[in-house]
Amino acid sequence: MADYKFCKVEDEGRVRVVTINRPEVLNALHSEAHHEFEAMWDEFAARDDLWIGIITGAGDRAFSAGNDLKVQAAGQRGPAARTGFAGITHRFDLNKPLIAAVNGVAMGGGFEIALACDIIIAAENAIFALPEPRVGLIAGAGGVHRLPRAIPQKQALGMILTGRRVPASEGKELGFVNEVVPVGQALAGAKRWAELILECSPKAVRASKQAVYSGMMEPTLEKALRTVYPAQQENIESQDYIEGPKAFAEKRKPNWQNK
Repeated sequence: MADYKFCKVEDEGRVRVVTINRPEVLNALHSEAHHEFEAMWDEFAARDDLWIGIITGAGDRAFSAGNDLKVQAAGQRGPAARTGFAGITHRFDLNKPLIAAVNGVAMGGGFEIALACDIIIAAENAIFALPEPRVGLIAGAGGVHRLPRAIPQKQALGMILTGRRVPASEGKELGFVNEVVPVGQALAGAKRWAELILECSPKAVRASKQAVYSGMMEPTLEKALRTVYPAQQENIESQDYIEGPKAFAEKRKPNWQNK
């Protein structure tokens, strides 16, 4: 595995655990970090043996404070990564599930990283916000687009236009947080959700994820229902498509091969 400067990467069986590793700046990220994350997620996407990704932040104070404004203010901002903030906010071809384990602050780009994931597990001390307008910016790494697609429009605008801070409990009520766990338990909670996903066929999980996101872009429900998306077709043609019903009939756990 490559050596990484701005993140720690641990592969635990089928699960890749990525830790944003800049605790001295509340895990804020800059251009060089984004490119490193991009290469790391590219490698993750290409690995047949890795089925799920989890991303969290080093330390107990922050998941990620977002854009490293000090680097930007110093005029040292480099070129943008093709796949966006932390290599995932503009990545639209990854069908493997991603889980955000949010500990502490998730501000601006940090919140956008979490929103780019499929599931968000938040510790009780997690704080979410899109404060970009307070510094003359907008949440352009997906915040202004993903949040209104995840929660009611007026609630999203209430956060986006004010930059107000939302605690984990309110995030759960609004609907962008899946589960709130005790402080220090975000990663453990994310791993528990990953184990539940691993009980399912990886082909079917990826087909389901692709169908959800692609289907929401269709003009009508009928169009979405009548479309067989590429990952869905791949699932239909897989050995796992046969293994699932066979295991059910034989009253045993399926032996998923991702083939």
